[in-house]
Amino acid sequence: MGKPVNPRRVGQSEAMSKVRSLRTSARKLNLVAQSIRGLKVQRALNELEFSPKRIASDVRKALYAAISNAENNHGLDIDNLVVAQAYVGRNLVMKRFSARARGRASRIEKPFSEITIVVREMGEAV
Repeated sequence: MGKPVNPRRVGQSEAMSKVRSLRTSARKLNLVAQSIRGLKVQRALNELEFSPKRIASDVRKALYAAISNAENNHGLDIDNLVVAQAYVGRNLVMKRFSARARGRASRIEKPFSEITIVVREMGEAV
């Protein structure tokens, strides 16, 4: 008489990875997420490898985690995986101040973001 099993958050042929505290703004992170949305995973990994954006390496690690989850936890074929969803959310914001002239101060906000990547196994027809 244990606890009931939680239902899956994604479909049967899907796997998910989530990174919660990336030190960049959601707007900058969304540019990288847009570049991999809908691509096959090998193509998406290549896009992230050669992207000039600083945060692309962290997104690449998240994509590797989603691929590993698909293979190890759900038994999906990694050759047929496609990035089904890649969406970005805001997280906490560190507030700092910068000293200005005449004893004033201005606010500096250092935002954090989170990214969720869902990979889906497509059939042989694709």
